[in-house]
Amino acid sequence: MKAKNRDQSLSDSRELDGSYDQLTGNPSNSQSKKTIKQRFLKLLPCCQPSVAPSISENSVEDDFELSTVCHRPESMDKLQEQTKFTKKELQVLYRGFKNECPCGVVNEENFKTIYSQFFPQGDSSMYAHFLFEAFDTDKNGSISFEDFVFGLSIILRGTINDRLNWAFNLYDLNKDGCITKEEMLDIMRSIYDMMGKYTYPTMQDDAPRDHVESFFQKMDRNKDGVVTIDEFIESCKKDENIMQSMQLFDNVI
Repeated sequence: MKAKNRDQSLSDSRELDGSYDQLTGNPSNSQSKKTIKQRFLKLLPCCQPSVAPSISENSVEDDFELSTVCHRPESMDKLQEQTKFTKKELQVLYRGFKNECPCGVVNEENFKTIYSQFFPQGDSSMYAHFLFEAFDTDKNGSISFEDFVFGLSIILRGTINDRLNWAFNLYDLNKDGCITKEEMLDIMRSIYDMMGKYTYPTMQDDAPRDHVESFFQKMDRNKDGVVTIDEFIESCKKDENIMQSMQLFDNVI
């Protein structure tokens, strides 16, 4: 009976990795996995296409597989209703997510480890922390596939206002409805730390603070020392460069 229960559990867990998977459909070959990986990496802000280590399904022992499959995503029909992705797009996203997060969720430390692979020249831990907070909308300390695709649906398929609201939430670190110079300075320092020694031209120590001052001169319309969501959206919509950069996400997947 114990062996039967074990076989059933293993069979259930493989629904997320095998041929009978409501999200992934048919199992992908090695070439398609590479393509999916490249697409997946483009979906996180600041990521550049790269090849990172992947987990071979053949190398995963049964006991490890049983212990790591701890979260099952929503049904694909429900995810289609709640996002702006098609069935095929959800399959592509899920394969990429599963490749990096076999257990179905990722905590902050693992998220930082994954993110650091793409910025070995610098320290991406603080920026990854801010990004993690933005995706972890229910604040339970982990990002599920649902959290991931809900965020991406806004970034890639949302209206201009949706995307700008998401960006504002990323910068509003304490979630009090406004961005302070201190918060923006933390963001800018994390970006410069992440880029490391490969920033060109070489940045001076006061570059993050100069960037923040420029940001506030443009965004802080009433000069009260904080940027509200209305000021942020209005200023961004008037900036041609920002609008053009947001359009780059339109055809990512």
